Amino acid sequence: MRICVFLSAADLDERYTGPARDFAERLGKGGHTLVWGGSDVGLMKVLADGVRDSGGRLVGVSVQFLASAVRAEADEMVVAADLAERKKLLLEKADAVVVMVGGTGTLDEATEILELKKHGHTAKPVVLLNTAGFYDGLKQQFQRMEAEGFLPVPLADLVYFADEPAAALAYLESATPA
Repeated sequence: MRICVFLSAADLDERYTGPARDFAERLGKGGHTLVWGGSDVGLMKVLADGVRDSGGRLVGVSVQFLASAVRAEADEMVVAADLAERKKLLLEKADAVVVMVGGTGTLDEATEILELKKHGHTAKPVVLLNTAGFYDGLKQQFQRMEAEGFLPVPLADLVYFADEPAAALAYLESATPA
């Protein structure tokens, strides 16, 4: 399975790098392909290293203004002209999506895939990996949106919330046709 992971490229502490490394090892050992932002720094590097070291494949999609930070030894690397093209290519190359910890760019990517699902433009499974409770507030906001009628489809049809890497991958493997 080709799994797109949206996440930060920042250098973060062990409470975030440990679960990212765990998820990466599970992807690689499971024979999956990581589709990611292509960066070789910070948490993106931790994830890519873990997948590569565990036998998985790497498909990166960077963007022109970040091209100096791309990972040289990916199995495939594309450099998009802008962020909109990057998001489109990331989603096209993936069978499923995982949202890990990140900033505004990660949040933008996450809401775009959820909006596509809401309108029936994709059926790809989406997991929000809530490492160390990072997305507790966002989860609460999504639940409020659902309760108050802002979501025309059930929240459970849009995204699966997982607290641990094992649960995230188990969900994807059960929700994605072989």
